[in-house]
Amino acid sequence: MSKYRRVRQRVAQSSLHHDDVLLVPMAATDEQLSVAHDADYIQRVCTGTLSEAEIRRIGFPWSPAMVQRSRRSTGATIAASLAAREDGVAANLAGGTHHAFANAGEGYCVFNDAAVAIRWLLHQSLIRRACVIDCDVHQGNGTASILQTDPRVFTFSIHGAKNFPSRKVASDLDIGVVDGIEDAPYLELLENGLEQVWQAGPYDLAIYLAGADPFEGDRLGRLRITKDGLRRRDEMVLMSCRDRHIPVAIAMAGGYAHEIEDIVDIHCQTLAVAKSLFA
Repeated sequence: MSKYRRVRQRVAQSSLHHDDVLLVPMAATDEQLSVAHDADYIQRVCTGTLSEAEIRRIGFPWSPAMVQRSRRSTGATIAASLAAREDGVAANLAGGTHHAFANAGEGYCVFNDAAVAIRWLLHQSLIRRACVIDCDVHQGNGTASILQTDPRVFTFSIHGAKNFPSRKVASDLDIGVVDGIEDAPYLELLENGLEQVWQAGPYDLAIYLAGADPFEGDRLGRLRITKDGLRRRDEMVLMSCRDRHIPVAIAMAGGYAHEIEDIVDIHCQTLAVAKSLFA
């Protein structure tokens, strides 16, 4: 989607981020991907030997560029997680591919960047425990599936109860919200959910999926959260992490507004909130 290019352009041109470092991420290696994905699935993605049904489930055609983009998006969340341990917060300007399972892609997600990043840092003994705070409007079924038997990771998803995917996979904590929910009740549910996340801690890393798709103008979201409500959501999540001294890596996740500039506004607002809280 062109939203990623536009977000990067706006960040690069913004005086707010003039002293921030923008890096082109390294592509995730097969070794890194294998901590969360089956070796056979990685091989079939990378060699273009997925079945037609598997490609349909992903939602876009296979190409070498698709493989490279998926590897680099995952590599960016690994890099953001490492940087957050040094700086408190860092962001992948893409990522949030939470519908990818260990052995299959789904819903425009090929590799699960959050699961790979957490498992890789655990594998490297850089962290001992982590949490995923998923505020995309769609439930993080792939993340839940990959990490559901790992006691070192707590997964939390707040999402549209009747939205995609039709078959949810239980996270450690799921909050399904009704269609049309507005700012105040949504934020109250999020606050209650975060309290349960922290009670299950402590954590050495949080990965925050800051989806733009709960926005009232989103084509797929079906919620009525304003831009101001999303700003308050970001403040709540990021301030909670900061106050508990939990490094947080941000991934942009979904956004499908009718006007692409609304998506860019929301993603850049998330980055601005992070900048203000961790400056």
